[in-house]
Amino acid sequence: MNADFCTFAAAMTEVRNIRIEDYNYELPEERIAFFPASQRDHSKLLVYRKGDITDSRFDHLPEFLTPNQYLVFNNSKVIHARLLVHNDTGAAIEIFCLEPLWPSNDPATAFSQTGEVTWKCMVGNAKRWKHPLHIQVPIDDKTIVVTATKGESIEGAFEVTFQWDDGAISFAEWLEHYGKMPLPPYIKRAAEADDEVRYQTVYAKHDGSVAAPTAGLHFTPEVLAALQSKGIDNEFVTLHVGAGTFKPVTSKTIGEHYMHEEKIVITETLIEQLLANREKQCIAVGTTVTRTLESLFIMGAKLHLNLPDPLIVSQWEVYDNPAIGQVTPKEALVALRTHLRSQGTDLLRGATSLIILPSFKLRMTQGIITNFHQPQSTLLLLIAAFLGDEWHRIYKHALENGYRFLSYGDSNLYLP
Repeated sequence: MNADFCTFAAAMTEVRNIRIEDYNYELPEERIAFFPASQRDHSKLLVYRKGDITDSRFDHLPEFLTPNQYLVFNNSKVIHARLLVHNDTGAAIEIFCLEPLWPSNDPATAFSQTGEVTWKCMVGNAKRWKHPLHIQVPIDDKTIVVTATKGESIEGAFEVTFQWDDGAISFAEWLEHYGKMPLPPYIKRAAEADDEVRYQTVYAKHDGSVAAPTAGLHFTPEVLAALQSKGIDNEFVTLHVGAGTFKPVTSKTIGEHYMHEEKIVITETLIEQLLANREKQCIAVGTTVTRTLESLFIMGAKLHLNLPDPLIVSQWEVYDNPAIGQVTPKEALVALRTHLRSQGTDLLRGATSLIILPSFKLRMTQGIITNFHQPQSTLLLLIAAFLGDEWHRIYKHALENGYRFLSYGDSNLYLP
């Protein structure tokens, strides 16, 4: 048997045998931020560069960056995905919209639909939902009736069909009026009016996420303007964050964990910018952007290598196929641009189940802005892929120096 293949097979076995308990730390509940900072850009900022840790505040972010770097943001917008309904006997039922199924799995199409849609939904108290539910939704000077029917079980959730009696009203319109902001499960309180603004980035544009890309929550128009005045460019991706981002790793080793899929939308403009800025350092604003950019590389590499299903990135394929890692970022990006032009479109739509683990070589990302993540989570594993074992020291420093954790918590800037 080829010696190189044996070495590669051993490395892949080692990756799948990563023990999740090695990525644990003690997070006291009082260190979880249940509310955001009084002002977005007044959250604390931990800066890590070449082994040094600096404590700062987020509105000082531009001081730590140079025109030789550029930022990539996720402009996905959080939808009012959480519906609280009561059945005929008064029992409370919670419907959490995860992703559209019919008439299209494209969020933009699903949100513009009138009359009827089917979504994959998590359902709380599902046993009490035996008959269609009727939801009264006040919209301006009228009230529409939405009928929700629970269908087949699907991957731990349910198919739910929504039908409503006003053909002039879109799914997005009545969901916006009736639904609630879907705060993460570890924020143990009901959503408040302020969350409508604070659990959304100031640059959110495209409906589709059921969880915020939280690294972006710290940015204000003032910080963005300061970055621009310093000559630090930016670009946007759209990755609609799914509830799977909070899915705990329950297996002992990561090889037994099933990674959730998320939809990606990329513009040709982004690809051109990535090609034009290859000599600059790309700073990903959040783990969602990191995952998108690295998935983008894999898609391009698959196109370059003529592999099947190039725009769908599975959980393990980059680990199982060493040829993908031999493609250069430039070759991958050129292949993506060529594909778009051959299709006569400037939008690339794909899906990713990529899991980024220690040993993963980031090809597109040279720095990350992010929050502090849950113990034993795939997000923490992604950070460990970038930082190595230094994540232990960084998180210990944060716990000892008053940083707040998770979605509404403080921020980090990790630089090479």
